[in-house]
Amino acid sequence: MRILRTISLLSVLVVLLSACGTAATPEPVSITIEMDEFTFTPASLDLKVGQRVTLELNNNGALAHEIMFGRQVMNENNRPAGYMEDMFAAGGVEPEVNIIEEGDLTTSTETHKEHEGFMVIVGAGGRATMTFDVTEGMAGEWEMGCFEQDGVHYDAGMLGTVTVSQ
Repeated sequence: MRILRTISLLSVLVVLLSACGTAATPEPVSITIEMDEFTFTPASLDLKVGQRVTLELNNNGALAHEIMFGRQVMNENNRPAGYMEDMFAAGGVEPEVNIIEEGDLTTSTETHKEHEGFMVIVGAGGRATMTFDVTEGMAGEWEMGCFEQDGVHYDAGMLGTVTVSQ
């Protein structure tokens, strides 16, 4: 009888310990980001490592806007011109971008001479999605920003925060 209780107790203990060691994968999330002169709505994003994220980018403004994710704004000719550290490069990820509506300018993921890092440019009236998996290399505090018109959009307040937690 005593052996049976001991075996039962050990079985329960093994189940409890194994449940503690496995973290659940976060649910995928889809977030719509509205872009206009000169804001991102929402202006802050909370993401989790292991999460699959789809951002729907809607440019409701009259001007083209871009979105970049990084740290440490770099300047060229005393103007904000992108980030020193790109969030996607740090995480070893290249997002998948899909154009929904081109708007007045073709959506692009090309790196411009004045910008370092991954970006998506969405023309006025355009829409696009970007999908990626959040990795451990992305953990921490980041910023999203638009550096169009030689940084005028950024200076006008077109920026926000991105928090990636474990």
